[in-house]
Amino acid sequence: MRHSLPIAPQFYVTAPQPCPYIDGRKERKLFTSLQGEFATHLNDSLSKQGFRRSQNVLYRPSCAECAACLSARIRVADFKPNKSQRRVARKNAYLKRDARSPWATEEQFELFRYYLASRHADGGMADMDVFEFAAMIEETPIKTRVIEYTTPDDTPNVDTGLTAVCLTDVLDDGVSMVYSFFDPDLAKNSVGTYIILDHIEIARELGLPYVYLGYWVPNSPKMGYKARFSALEVFKDNEWVNVDDPETFDAETHPLLTDPIAEQVAQIALPDSRVAGPPVSLKE
Repeated sequence: MRHSLPIAPQFYVTAPQPCPYIDGRKERKLFTSLQGEFATHLNDSLSKQGFRRSQNVLYRPSCAECAACLSARIRVADFKPNKSQRRVARKNAYLKRDARSPWATEEQFELFRYYLASRHADGGMADMDVFEFAAMIEETPIKTRVIEYTTPDDTPNVDTGLTAVCLTDVLDDGVSMVYSFFDPDLAKNSVGTYIILDHIEIARELGLPYVYLGYWVPNSPKMGYKARFSALEVFKDNEWVNVDDPETFDAETHPLLTDPIAEQVAQIALPDSRVAGPPVSLKE
């Protein structure tokens, strides 16, 4: 009997560089390219194992002396907004959502630059030009949408036009928030929190069980907002575990906690090329 071989991507490791989340630490990433006819299936499979997409690359933290970064996702069926989040939803209810093809626009780039200048002026993306921004949006071999949030012209007391953007991947078991940005002048409205709340609604509309948030670092002020969402779980020790109480999670920075790269790669479950997930549609 003839069988299809499993997909066998090649994995690589980046050179160590300063960690953006924990002072004095070095970050290192395990990564593989995302291309070919099985790109979607590979992305679906590795996303369930803590990987994230950046353009045509899938990556996961693989630091030599630290295991603090944990991939996080929300269980849509179990999520219950708290009082503050319900208030955020009401405050931003005027925003209009549009799901578009992954195509960069000048309006998006202007908002992106304003957001970085206000919130992340010293971050790794601060020097991105329009061509790099277009690559971030457009270079995707899988089902990706740009979710735009606009303020209608008849909305009182706020600037109208493009207000927030989220680059979103559609997986077979959820939506993955690749990168989001918004008008920093509306920070008091907690627009970033609203984008996550709305993605929970998007996943619910599509019948998908998860919203993937990226990485969470316990005790990191930059990541604290993710821990405020109920029904949160993280990928830890090769399985998804509930975060019932974020205070019980510590940033694991002991040098003996990280497995060698060869062992990490050996533990990755690769998809079989014969298997394909059900089609999922996010209308434009």
